[in-house]
Amino acid sequence: MSISESTLPSTVRTAETAAPIVRELETRWSPRSFDPTATVSDAQIDALLEAARWAPSASNTQPRRFVVARRGSHHFDTVVGALMGFNAAWAVNASALIIAIAETSSVDGDVRAYAEYDLGQAVAHLSVQAQAEGLHTHQMAGVEWDTIVAAFDLAENLKPMTITAVGVVDAADKLVEALAEREVAPRTRLPLSELVLARD
Repeated sequence: MSISESTLPSTVRTAETAAPIVRELETRWSPRSFDPTATVSDAQIDALLEAARWAPSASNTQPRRFVVARRGSHHFDTVVGALMGFNAAWAVNASALIIAIAETSSVDGDVRAYAEYDLGQAVAHLSVQAQAEGLHTHQMAGVEWDTIVAAFDLAENLKPMTITAVGVVDAADKLVEALAEREVAPRTRLPLSELVLARD
């Protein structure tokens, strides 16, 4: 099938915002139900990675690295095999799994103090670009990281932080009951009044 955002009732979950925000942020959420027949093109993967590449970076050190594994590949099976708990049960249906890696120091040993912050910004940009492409993402940290490090021969200064599932959202009832309930639960966020400590 072609990549396009599903309009099933359980897959459209627009946020109730306190102020208008761009559509890609308003409609972004993290599903677990992905269409196992959907594929993601080279052009779409390139767009996601390009968005990540142009995220802000402290001193322009750009300490973020990625491993892309598309469903049906050996890399994909390796990543799924490292997922813990329920993650492996649903992530296997994603079109791609992207490992986000922080470069914690340079090859000369200079510490990249803001590497994890930079990486987080890059993945955030990636997720917004995914929404613009008609895709959804879900980030995971329940992973056997030693397996990932060994499988991809990551150097000591490369710290895998998250794995992002990318694909086309599917109906919630495709999931086991416990996950299906979470899939359609109300979306909530703390009010701005609790987040903003001071404002002038």
